[in-house]
Amino acid sequence: MCPESTANMKMTPEEVAQAASDLENATPQEVLKWALERFGDTISLACSFSLEDLTVFDMLSKLSDTPRAFALDTGRLNPETYAVWGAVEKKYDSTLEAFFPDSESVEAVVRTKGIDCFYDSVENRRLCCHVRKVELLNRALGELSAWVTGLRREQAVTRTSLPKVEYDEKHGGIVKLNPLADWTQEQIMAYAKEQEIPRNALYDLGFTSIGCAPCTRAIESGEDERAGRWWWENPETKECGLHA
Repeated sequence: MCPESTANMKMTPEEVAQAASDLENATPQEVLKWALERFGDTISLACSFSLEDLTVFDMLSKLSDTPRAFALDTGRLNPETYAVWGAVEKKYDSTLEAFFPDSESVEAVVRTKGIDCFYDSVENRRLCCHVRKVELLNRALGELSAWVTGLRREQAVTRTSLPKVEYDEKHGGIVKLNPLADWTQEQIMAYAKEQEIPRNALYDLGFTSIGCAPCTRAIESGEDERAGRWWWENPETKECGLHA
């Protein structure tokens, strides 16, 4: 898809705000159907292989013969995540677009900061996330007019006001869709079970939000579902930059 084509599909902030209002009470499938009709093959799902993302991918696969999704391989994912990646491609007979970090940028961070520098400070952690995730996302979104996430409002204090449709000024004024914004964890679990969606084995070990291996742990009883992500930080800083 050439840049001229994606430019023609862009929406103004006012149009996006109106769409968000119109679709606030819509089902995830209705949001996705609207998006596919509006953006065609210039829309793609950012897939981290969470149950949320795979729920969205399953919905997309039922609405489109050629659903698009991309994955950011940070180089530090869990083996269980790679296993579910393969299972998803097999189940849906679809190859996800893979993006990898720039090796020179990773080497520079490791050589100057250390292999596990993200434990030392929020600044170092955000630097690592930027090199291993944010730069990849920027490349992935470069020729898209819209992208889809599996974000939900109840996941974290940073997401409580998440709209189902938003104007993504940070990425050139494209549209960002969060069709599961008002879904609960129970709804996700029920849908995934009913549709027999591949499941990351780490969920059965107490993980409820899965990212890079060094930055994710199982949660304890009574903790919120994202407590295992960057557990050494305050809740208000627990975003990697992809959705800030």
